[in-house]
Amino acid sequence: MNVENSVSIVTGSSSGVGAATARMLAGKGGRVVINYSKSVDAARVVADECESLGGDTLLCQADVANDDDCRRMVAEALKKWDRLDALVNNAGTTKFVQHADMDGLDGADFQSIYGVNVIGPFQMVRAASNALKASGDASVVNVASIAGVKGVGSSIAYAASKGALITMTQSLARVLGPEIRVNAVCPGFIKGEWLAKGMGRETYEASKSFLEAKTPLQKTCTPESVAESILGFIEGHSIVTGQHLVLDGGHLLL
Repeated sequence: MNVENSVSIVTGSSSGVGAATARMLAGKGGRVVINYSKSVDAARVVADECESLGGDTLLCQADVANDDDCRRMVAEALKKWDRLDALVNNAGTTKFVQHADMDGLDGADFQSIYGVNVIGPFQMVRAASNALKASGDASVVNVASIAGVKGVGSSIAYAASKGALITMTQSLARVLGPEIRVNAVCPGFIKGEWLAKGMGRETYEASKSFLEAKTPLQKTCTPESVAESILGFIEGHSIVTGQHLVLDGGHLLL
């Protein structure tokens, strides 16, 4: 798919991987929906950055766990540009709880995490599917995690939700072809303040140092390196659907 003049929705794009993806799309002449749930000021900064790179933008507040919000976001994109070519399901949430702490999570935690990480992407795909099919060469990219592959990460609920997202990627790929390719990226450790705050600075630095010393590529993800792979699925890989790509510098090989 040629990104120039295409229209993409990137959920959770006020910071991190979502913001990096929006900037890359805009830098290639793409038109992008900048979605945020609460961080309107940060989203405006990203929108301004995208505009300065030559991309047209639409700022849209929406909680992907709310189906009405998902449908409204797609409708606003179609009202502005009358087309939709790509959907990046990046919005996500978690609760940082040691896996051994079985009392650290309750049913409400699972429901909240699954609401954003699993139900949200499904609702977005459902809302966008007709418009994406009309594009003729559309791409959905779900941002999962190495947590869904290895059963590690910020909490058991988070790992389970990302595993479910990987499975759902396969299911959606079967039913949305041939017009829509559906794939997932599975980042490992992503450098940034969000993870540092969640893990605690000391644990964050220790994990980062270990991975950068021991993994085959001796590096960890950045928002930009994850965005590069997302763009790869959007722009290329025309014969690929239903797959998940692990982005971890070789962490799985340890």
